[in-house]
Amino acid sequence: LVGGAANEKITPAEDKIVLWYDNAASRWLEALPVGNGRLGAMVFGGISEERLALGETTFWAGAPCQEHEYPDAADTFNQIRAYLKEHRYAEARPLISKMLGRQLNYGTNLPVGNLRIFQSGMFGPIEHYHRELDLDQAVAGVTFTANGIRYRREVIASHPEEVLVVHLTADKPGAVSFRLTYDGGRIPWSSHVSGKDTLAASGRALETKHSDGTTGVSFEARFRILPTGGSVQAVGDTLSVTGADAATILIAINTDFRGADAAALCEHQLAAVQLYDWPTMRHRHVSDHQSLFRRVQLDLAGTQADEQPTDKRWQALARGQSDPALAALFFQYGRYLLIAGSREDSPLPMHLQGIWNDGLAANMEWTCDYHLDINTQQNYWPSEVTNLTECGQPLFRLVESLVKPGQRTAGKMYGIHRGWVCHVFTNPWGFTAAGWGEGWGLHVTGGAWIATHLWEHYRFTGDQEFLAERAYPVLKGAAEFFLDYLYADPDAGWLMTGPAVSPERGGEAGPSPVTDRAMIYQLFSSCIEAADILGIDADLYQQLEQARAKLPPYQIGRNGQLLEWVNTDDGGETGHRHTSHLVGLFPLMQITPHSTPELAKAARKSLELRTTRPDWEDVEWSAANSVCYYARLRDGQAAFKSLLNLITANADASLLTFSRSGIAGANDNIFAIDGNMAGTAGIAEMLLQSHEFDADGNSLLDLLPALPSEWAVGSVKGLRARGGFEVDLEWDNSTLKTAGIYSLWGNPVTLRCGDKTVSVNTERGEILRVDGKLKQIK
Repeated sequence: LVGGAANEKITPAEDKIVLWYDNAASRWLEALPVGNGRLGAMVFGGISEERLALGETTFWAGAPCQEHEYPDAADTFNQIRAYLKEHRYAEARPLISKMLGRQLNYGTNLPVGNLRIFQSGMFGPIEHYHRELDLDQAVAGVTFTANGIRYRREVIASHPEEVLVVHLTADKPGAVSFRLTYDGGRIPWSSHVSGKDTLAASGRALETKHSDGTTGVSFEARFRILPTGGSVQAVGDTLSVTGADAATILIAINTDFRGADAAALCEHQLAAVQLYDWPTMRHRHVSDHQSLFRRVQLDLAGTQADEQPTDKRWQALARGQSDPALAALFFQYGRYLLIAGSREDSPLPMHLQGIWNDGLAANMEWTCDYHLDINTQQNYWPSEVTNLTECGQPLFRLVESLVKPGQRTAGKMYGIHRGWVCHVFTNPWGFTAAGWGEGWGLHVTGGAWIATHLWEHYRFTGDQEFLAERAYPVLKGAAEFFLDYLYADPDAGWLMTGPAVSPERGGEAGPSPVTDRAMIYQLFSSCIEAADILGIDADLYQQLEQARAKLPPYQIGRNGQLLEWVNTDDGGETGHRHTSHLVGLFPLMQITPHSTPELAKAARKSLELRTTRPDWEDVEWSAANSVCYYARLRDGQAAFKSLLNLITANADASLLTFSRSGIAGANDNIFAIDGNMAGTAGIAEMLLQSHEFDADGNSLLDLLPALPSEWAVGSVKGLRARGGFEVDLEWDNSTLKTAGIYSLWGNPVTLRCGDKTVSVNTERGEILRVDGKLKQIK
């Protein structure tokens, strides 16, 4: 944090990547997030009262349950199938409710309450207030002057030490005095002083909307004060510090998820971190964070707008002022959130709100969980391309954990005893049944979609051990299910899905949704390629090839739009936020301007028909999707316009994205991290794409494919590309100057920029430099 004399103007240093403000947060969405991959906090930066809104990734209501599927669902499925094969959709529709899942003990992630620090000595005018989140150091803090004394608070979420730490200082000896209290909010909780320096709290994740109200994990928390000078006293359930020169507050929170001893873990973590003084704690934390964060640098030039507070820049951007550097800050903010929310050893992946929880999503019908019809996928779109591959590991483990319960669901719902299936959402308890809503519950390819992330990890890393031992078994099981699940349309002979929905627009008893076609085609293709690479399962390889050839083709409707359902043309005129039929454009690679220009044109028309309607449901994740879609369509200006809409209309002054009030039943703007994550991925797609292949089947890297005129000058370092490449780019006057390509595997590669291409053979570890005319330098 910036220090200095009381009369100095406080502005961030030029080499820092910061969000900063000249006022405290008054709302949850204005606060600033810190996290260590498991434990998180929203830091409000108050003056006389600091509030840390706490979250823990395993603090879930609910419990495992074997009865989410209706007992007679498989019989109902067979009846519906008979009707579908005869195109008797009206007769099939009333049976749908008997195939839906049962809510029972589903659960939700819940907030862990609030730690409050009431600081004394805040007399007279408050001057030189400065609140910031340093993305490069992962330090949140506040500095201000009160009664002539300069105060500073810093907050970190240490991954090495597994705790949160708050450090308080003042530039006058003995000036640090405060009271420490905890409140658990709406969960059952209690707190008490333990010993002379520790406040202990406990509580349980109980709620009734998504569980039976009696089950849920329990947490234990320990808040320990280490003062420098002064004294610590206990008054009831409050700790008070008086006359200290400085103080460090250690925060350990754990749950009994999967049988853990939460209290013992807290004591172990506190004992371990107390071996270090504050400077060492901070240094270990910063070094750990920077080992990931500093892999990628992005410079989009622009004005010196960073001399203004972030909220003022955000407001100016909404008024039409140019600020390319704010887009770069938003990009790095997404990477910061991914590091803070999902580390390699995190017990669970990021849910709808990352690891932070405002308590609003948990109270919605759609709850705070892992939605598999777009949102959880978006959370991890940046992990490979922005060089944070380790951060995807918690997601991979969650997907692997779905296989066994998904086998049960396949048998109970469909009478299929080969492979596994998962539908619209899941939780830590292995929920794989259909959802309980007729318009959205039967999203049969949710598990197949999330499983593609394991294949993408292989495509970026080339890790054949991972492919053989982890990715392929998951993909194979999903593919086997669909080989048995698909049915042949009696007229066209195409292999169809159903009953199924196009998320979240319904159609459960009608023709096959196009999103299912896209996902199953990708699933089969991934398994075919993986089996070939591994040299196994030749018979399955042939079955998959034959089935893939019978999947229905993409179709174009009467308004020139891509059809959302096979053989059903609704004109594409709807304001619904979901555009699931466009997954073949992004994140998949089945529709491209080069290989399928007519389908690309139809995908664009689908976007235009929706986003130009006055009733378009513009929310954070759909706005971020538009960035990705237009980037894949190689339209930099449309992608840029979508990015502006995401940042200015679907994010708060904290740059955290939200689901808009009035949509999907929300009465408030509710934080949802998928907009930050998908927006970050979209910016990367504007600068580098690697989803296509050249005529020889080699990786094709598309350099600056969707560069808007507003980013005429810039550079990026450290992006990753499929095929095993790390890429640095520099451009000027909207023209590529140089590209540095580092080969991780030694694969041949074709580079494309605009209408120019060059093919190159590389060696492992080689750094290839290419000039703006795509001529090899060395």
